[in-house]
Amino acid sequence: MKVIAAMDSYKGCCSALAAGEAVLRGVLRADGTARVENIPVSDGGEGMVDALVHGGRGRKVVAEVAGPLGEPVRAEYAVLDGGTAVIEMSAASGLTLVPEEKRDPLRATTYGTGELIRAALDAGCRDLLIGIGGSATNDGGEGMARALGARFLDADGHELPPGGAALERLERIDVRALDARLEECRVRVASDVRNPLCGERGASAVYGPQKGATPAMVARLDRALARYAQVLREQLGEDVAERPGAGAAGGLGAGLYAFTHAEFQPGIDAVLDLLGFAGRVRDADLVFTGEGRTDGQTLFGKVPAGVARWTKSEGKIPVVVLSGAIAPGAEALYDGGVDGLFAIADGPISLSESQARAEALIERAAEAIVRTANALWRR
Repeated sequence: MKVIAAMDSYKGCCSALAAGEAVLRGVLRADGTARVENIPVSDGGEGMVDALVHGGRGRKVVAEVAGPLGEPVRAEYAVLDGGTAVIEMSAASGLTLVPEEKRDPLRATTYGTGELIRAALDAGCRDLLIGIGGSATNDGGEGMARALGARFLDADGHELPPGGAALERLERIDVRALDARLEECRVRVASDVRNPLCGERGASAVYGPQKGATPAMVARLDRALARYAQVLREQLGEDVAERPGAGAAGGLGAGLYAFTHAEFQPGIDAVLDLLGFAGRVRDADLVFTGEGRTDGQTLFGKVPAGVARWTKSEGKIPVVVLSGAIAPGAEALYDGGVDGLFAIADGPISLSESQARAEALIERAAEAIVRTANALWRR
């Protein structure tokens, strides 16, 4: 029997790599003769660099860049075989880099993400894959573009300060010094977010509160991004406000559309393609996947749905989801190629206990499923 673990991270407690190793320990306890393979995956958010480097596709590079509030951080990106750079915006501009009591979406900047792009260009990369999940920012990608040479000016010709709120006073965008190497690049954005830039489904309204925005801040940031979109359209001819994904990562999607002419694609598809997943799963007898919480939204671009879809395209291979929690709506995955949904908890336990024991619970669940499968297959 060949078993593949293609797990996402369980946020806050367990990396995709560790979750996969736990699955394989459980499989081998149930069947010591099984052939096993751990293929950690990501939907384009945190863990994408690790997943691709673990897959033997390249190496990590460390760069010191500005964090969301301007503090220096050490951020990793990957250079894959063939020269593709893989960047996670969360490594430079992510919410986890800011303590909860210091979160400030009015000032937070994507400048460090732009510095990572510039570092990749300096390394000779001209094919960029950028994952844009988990942001602390709401600046429309203004900081990213500023790091690459663009200037954002007020009515007096003064540079605006960092952050999304300052875009209320935007009068002119000067791109004369924008890094010319961007014209030589193919930029792909790995994201499953389809939200527009502004409005009730926009970056500020939907994601701002997660980053510490009060209702008054949300209204201010939405006005600022609307002004930003207007200037982009009138001065640069970039009408990006309603493009699907423009609101991703606090509007970084809009900035990547406008300043790098990026292509958007589901993150899970980009990662599975680069990992050569279709060929690796073709002769499998069972595939495990999983995440921290599975619900109706999992069907739309999340790891378990993508893994199931790619696996089923290669044959009638059973796919089992191991989740920290199964919420209403998760049953829709049965129509998307998933054969079994299992919560890993072994009884009534708290979230903190489940997180503390996550790897042991994943291992136990995988063992039980393989023992059951073997018993049924032997009949």
